Amino acid sequence: MTVESTAARKPRRSSGTGTKRASAKKTAEPQPSGPDSPPHAGPGSEPQLVQLLSPEGERLDHPEYSALIADITPESLRGLYRDMVLTRRFDAEATALQRQGELGLWASLLGQEAAQIGSARALRDDDYVFPTYREHGVAWCRGVDPTKLLGMFRGVNHGGWDPSTNNFHLYTIVIGSQTLHATGYAMGVAKDGADSAVIAYFGDGASSQGDVAESFTFSAVYNAPVVFFCQNNQWAISEPTEKQTRVPLYQRAQGYGFPGIRVDGNDVLACLAVTRSALERARRGEGPTLVEAFTYRMGAHTTSDDPTKYRADEETEAWEAKDPILRLRRYLEREGQADEAFFAELDEESETLGKRVRDVVRAMPQPDAMAIFDHVYADGNALVDEERAQFAAYQASFADSGPAGSAEGDN
Repeated sequence: MTVESTAARKPRRSSGTGTKRASAKKTAEPQPSGPDSPPHAGPGSEPQLVQLLSPEGERLDHPEYSALIADITPESLRGLYRDMVLTRRFDAEATALQRQGELGLWASLLGQEAAQIGSARALRDDDYVFPTYREHGVAWCRGVDPTKLLGMFRGVNHGGWDPSTNNFHLYTIVIGSQTLHATGYAMGVAKDGADSAVIAYFGDGASSQGDVAESFTFSAVYNAPVVFFCQNNQWAISEPTEKQTRVPLYQRAQGYGFPGIRVDGNDVLACLAVTRSALERARRGEGPTLVEAFTYRMGAHTTSDDPTKYRADEETEAWEAKDPILRLRRYLEREGQADEAFFAELDEESETLGKRVRDVVRAMPQPDAMAIFDHVYADGNALVDEERAQFAAYQASFADSGPAGSAEGDN
C-alpha cells in the first residue's frame, strides 16, 4: 500500500440511491475567516473558520494565526506530513485487522488526521491529554506505541500503556466523561502552580452530553487551564450536527464565559496555530478555550457502522476532495519542500509499520480471565471476592467438559 493510495483511500459505498440517502444533509464548503466573523449568514450558508492552507495546497495569510506558525520549517512540514501518513496507515491496518476477525471493534480516524496531528504537535511534554477512543494520531504524537492501542480492541487489556509515561490518559469509551476528568486535573494543575496545560478531545456527539456541560461550567468558574478540542466530524453515528445544536458548536463557549473558535479541521497548520494559541492562553492563567475543528469522518463511525444508510455519496466525495493529507502534499510539492525520494522513503516506512502492526496484534497472548477482579477496589471487597470465586468455578467447568460440551462421564 503506497502513501498515495493510503491517503486517498475511500470507504466502500452502496450503489443504491434510496430515499433516506438522497435526503441526507449537504455540507457546505468551508471558507477561511477571522475568529470574529459571523459563522452563518443564513440557512445553508457556508461555515466560517480559521484556515491557513487551502484544499488546493495554497498558503493563506491570517492577521492573528499566521504568526503562530512562523517558526515552521520545511523539515517541520515534512514531519507533519509523515505523522499524518503513518497515522492513516496504522488506522487502515487496524480496520483491516478487525475485518479479518483479529479485533472486536475499531473506531477509524480517516479524514481527521490534520485535526489530531496539528493539535497534538502544539502540546508540550508536560501538558496532559485526555482522549476519547479515536485519538490515534494524538497518541502517535505523544509517543505511545500504536500497537498498544490495539490491546483493548482485541480484548486482552484495559488500555495497555501507563498514562503517566507520556501524559496521555487511557482511551475513554463512556462518551464525554473524560472532559470532567480533564477539568479536574486542570484545576489541580492550577492549584499546584504549574504552567502546564490540559487538553480534552471529544466529538460533536459528545458535546450533547451532560458531562461536557458540567466541564464547561467548572472550568469557567475555576479558570482551569484546559483546552476543549472538539472534532466536529458532523456525524454522531447517524445523527447530523444540526440535530444536536441550533448554533455552531464553538459558540456554546460564550454561554459559559470563555472563548470559542472554529478552525478548518482538515488544515494541519491552522489546527497547530489555533491550538498553540489556546494552550498559551491556558498557561497564562486566562482559563479554558473551546476549539471546534470542523472536519469530516470519511469512513464509518466504527467497523460496526454502515454510513451509506444515512449520508449521501456526494457529501463524502466533496470532503474527500479536501483530504488533509493530499492538501499538505500539494503544498510540499508546490513549494519544492519535498522530493520523490522523501515520498518513496515514507512509502517504505509505511509498509514496515503496517507489517509490524499485523505481527504484533496476531502475537498478543490470551488475557488472564481473572484479571478483571484485581483492581476494582484498592483494599479488597467481599462482594468482589465472591464474584471472583464464582467466575473461577465457571471457568473451571469448561476444563471438566468433554469434547461434546458435556461433563466427562455423562453418556
